[in-house]
Amino acid sequence: MALDYQPILLPNPGRSTAVTLKEYQARGGYTGLKNALAKKPDEVTAIVKDSGLKGRGGAGFPTGMKWSFVPKGPGPKYLVVNADESEPGTFKDRDIIEVEPHTLLEGIAIGSYAIGCELAFVYIRGEYVEAGRRLQAAIDEAKAAGILGDKSALKREDGGAFKLDVIVFLGAGAYICGEETALIESLEGSRPMPRSRPPFPAVAGLYMKPTVVNNVETMANVPVMFERGVDFYKAIGNPPNNTGPKIFCLSGHVKKPGNYELPLGKITLRQLIEEYGGGTRSGRPVKGVLPAGVSAPIIAADKLDAVLDYDGIKGAGSMLGSASFIVMDDSVDMVWAAARMIEFFRHESCGKCTPCREGTLWLEKIYHRVLYGTGMQAGDIEQLNDVCKQIAGNTLCALGDFSTSPVTSTTKLFKADYEARLTSIGGASKR
Repeated sequence: MALDYQPILLPNPGRSTAVTLKEYQARGGYTGLKNALAKKPDEVTAIVKDSGLKGRGGAGFPTGMKWSFVPKGPGPKYLVVNADESEPGTFKDRDIIEVEPHTLLEGIAIGSYAIGCELAFVYIRGEYVEAGRRLQAAIDEAKAAGILGDKSALKREDGGAFKLDVIVFLGAGAYICGEETALIESLEGSRPMPRSRPPFPAVAGLYMKPTVVNNVETMANVPVMFERGVDFYKAIGNPPNNTGPKIFCLSGHVKKPGNYELPLGKITLRQLIEEYGGGTRSGRPVKGVLPAGVSAPIIAADKLDAVLDYDGIKGAGSMLGSASFIVMDDSVDMVWAAARMIEFFRHESCGKCTPCREGTLWLEKIYHRVLYGTGMQAGDIEQLNDVCKQIAGNTLCALGDFSTSPVTSTTKLFKADYEARLTSIGGASKR
């Protein structure tokens, strides 16, 4: 049965227009910001730490801890919101920006106050043109109302004026910009490639100044804990490691794809697919599910009772990541599916690290030979996994590791699909 839960991040499911400032304030919007400004910045960070909020962009790093890494003292500090959202099957951030832009802006304002930032950036993927327009319109509304900008009427705890400007930056469209240091490089006008670390962005980020990079959904989680209290927030989900609401993106072979906001740890993957997604379109059984776009190992059908939180998906042998669940029924040839994912990673590799640049190319060549050339040869599975070993752990960012997941998970869980091609005539694709 569906949970008795009232959405917080997307309280207007199905809406296609942006919530105005007047509407947002009517339901208590920006109350959380005013409550946060009545506290010291360190107290704000401590509350976010206590909330247990983990980054919703993929890594799941504790948000309050990330904020606490920013050095104290004079000088500019920046907050950058990652709205690149290039992970296949992920469309939650777009929904927040287009429908609930003020929720995002309030979260940005609270985070900026906590770290001492007066200039924040929202890096949006270039294809999200309408999202960028709506967010800019919301910023203009907030400035006109004296909430943001140099003429803000809000006061900080120490009596000084609260000043924050937010800049919307549309990127050029590259998966690598989802990695925080590559995003920073792009924001500075350089080719997006990951930086060597240390130093980390919290110490030397945008323009080599202290910088916090957080995901859109992460920032949208912040206002409620200051409006309704941290205890209210912690009670949502499955504390202590999985607190708060989470937006699950559901797509693939399901009857009702879309965004479903639910408390962490309260339902299973099977319930998400069957009770919310309506089951598979074909009525055929599920063969596998990608839980984090194409960046995490596939979850096989025997693990569908895994609880939907960070620990539950980890226990199923994968990771929650951005919680973008792509469902595949048993009509899918997993060799073909892995090849499509490898093509994506080969295309999106920035090329800076040799293992990723060359490794993804070799993986693609092997899959193309298997699918469209002379077919599968004895030892191909071993060779595919050997290439993956040479990629994993040897790159500056996680794209290299992500690119190995389609191979390692499908060759392990769906070995029969590979072995079937050993006797296929010419290795021609069934697609």
